[in-house]
Amino acid sequence: MASSTVENYIKQIYTLQYEQGKGGLVGMGELATALGVTPGTATSMVKSLAKSEHVEYVPRVGVKLSESGERLALLVLRRHRLVELFLVETLGMEWHEIHEEAETLEHAISDRVLERIDAHLGHPQVDPHGDSIPSATGVIAQRDLVPLDQCEEGQSVTISRIEDQAEGFLQYLVSNNLVPGKRITVTKRDSHAGILSVSFPSGGHCNMGFPAAGKIEVEIRD
Repeated sequence: MASSTVENYIKQIYTLQYEQGKGGLVGMGELATALGVTPGTATSMVKSLAKSEHVEYVPRVGVKLSESGERLALLVLRRHRLVELFLVETLGMEWHEIHEEAETLEHAISDRVLERIDAHLGHPQVDPHGDSIPSATGVIAQRDLVPLDQCEEGQSVTISRIEDQAEGFLQYLVSNNLVPGKRITVTKRDSHAGILSVSFPSGGHCNMGFPAAGKIEVEIRD
């Protein structure tokens, strides 16, 4: 089993690659910032990962995962996201307080226990924040989602994923009932003021700025 440090690096590289588009190289400065280490420390670790063939490293350019590195990243993400869902669904924790717990548990949990958790939860497809949970074979579902700030007036959508999972933002979403699975309709889009208004089927509405709406990914309903 890979060390927690290796798994953290691999997972972070995968996340940054996903954000900028599959196949791109992740800059060492960007990786170091995301992990909270110096560029020199990040470079030393990446060179070690290259020797173990988990990544492909191009000096002074960047790094990307190899096939084996991507398989490991998806396994770590599977652990993390299943643990997060278990903490919410089974232990009753709030979604804004589970990330750090899952960060610790994802490195310690065995495959046997993980599969028991998966079965207990009914083989879920997404975690509490709407992130896809990779399958046991390393397959991750691709979904056609768009940021809420790109939606037009009159469109009915379903909230599917929250990009920004910082504690404060998650608490803001809960207080406004803007959570994955919630159906909403865009009732007003003011491009000049940068404000979006949405309504709920049960009544009520919510106003938010484009920056906040851009962190909420939705599925457009026909």
